[in-house]
Amino acid sequence: MKEPIKGFSKLSKAAKLEWLTQNNFENPEATLELFQSYWHNDETVQKKHDDFIENTMTNYYMPFGVAPNFQINGKLYTLPMAIEESSVVAAAAKSASYWMARGGFKTEVVSTEKIGHVHFMYEGDASPLFNEFNALEEQLRAATKELTANMEARGGGITAITLVDKTADLDHYYQIEVCFETCDSMGANFINSNLEEMAKSLEAFTAAHQDLNEDKLEVVMRILSNYTPKCIVRASVSCPVSDLASEGTTGEDFARKFKRAIDIANAEPYRATTHNKGIMNGIDALIIATGNDFRAVEAACHTYASKSGQYRSLTHCSIENGTFTYWIEIPLALGVVGGLTKLHPLVVKALEMLGKPNAEELMGIVAVSGLAQNFAALRALVTTGIQKGHMKMHLMNILNQLEATPEEKVIVANYFKDKVPHHREVVNYFCNLRGVPVPKVGG
Repeated sequence: MKEPIKGFSKLSKAAKLEWLTQNNFENPEATLELFQSYWHNDETVQKKHDDFIENTMTNYYMPFGVAPNFQINGKLYTLPMAIEESSVVAAAAKSASYWMARGGFKTEVVSTEKIGHVHFMYEGDASPLFNEFNALEEQLRAATKELTANMEARGGGITAITLVDKTADLDHYYQIEVCFETCDSMGANFINSNLEEMAKSLEAFTAAHQDLNEDKLEVVMRILSNYTPKCIVRASVSCPVSDLASEGTTGEDFARKFKRAIDIANAEPYRATTHNKGIMNGIDALIIATGNDFRAVEAACHTYASKSGQYRSLTHCSIENGTFTYWIEIPLALGVVGGLTKLHPLVVKALEMLGKPNAEELMGIVAVSGLAQNFAALRALVTTGIQKGHMKMHLMNILNQLEATPEEKVIVANYFKDKVPHHREVVNYFCNLRGVPVPKVGG
């Protein structure tokens, strides 16, 4: 039975590794060797990785791929994508080429405000807070003046402060809602620091006000929200319906089926979940490659997909006057300064690959990546089906699991060139190729 360990975080990396390997693995020596084999051979680079999080034991590699030929607002981009799913990069690149021949992608940043809250309870008459909110707001702004000075010099800062009555949702619950412009930074630390000072200022205001009772005030939390419905970007493509004709399908028929697929995702949450997951394949891969927080982006996008009260598609489609238009509108709070943007060597290169975009430009590029991924998936679904292309990309994973030689991979890939390589069929063919018995199902 395992025993708990105290003070683990204070141990040296070598001591942590010794404890970890000796107490959690059947072969400690082999495990230690494996972990060390993933360390970077440059100690300076490895030290940076060790410092990203606590208790770093090794590095976890993911493929860093690129999808070229993305024409966005008339400019050509190669998108960096960090992801392990086999078909994502190929699908993105295919969509990029498809739409480059039809005018490319267009983007528009609709708004860029982020939001944070001081969540508090007041078990009494809170009307003086509302009646004298102008005085409270003045005090809140004064309390954060030093914090916001540098951001204001860059064109950002606090754009609005609102007192919100939430007692209809929860007894005694109120918010101070604050909107921020954070320019090229994602701004989490900036926002949270301001909210901390505002919480102190609220407490001081309550204590000094003759009609308020500080004992009835409880500040519960002061924290930014990862839901950013005021930080919105739109990406779109458009072309004559006739330009969509391919592979024996008329443009009109393809457009009708494509729009119907999006209609289904709007009507059916089961489908919408998978539909939007495909969108996030493209978004997350680019978010990770550029050192941004994919978990925050995921949370915001899925909340936004539910803003109507039902979970729906993040992409939209229209067919009007012979023109096919397809677009995505999503919340994206991104940064190109701060965080990992100057610390992780590959993040630095990813942003350089994109032409060192500002935050708004990156928002558009990321939205395009999600739109392209969704287009590739829906195009396959309404024509040949998803498995044909997906399984061909998956074929190499199967052959690697079978430890096929390079020569065997060429032979098997050629055999399945015109076939869908289902796992069992690949195993059967591979075993016959090697002249070994085919394993029994479940054996």
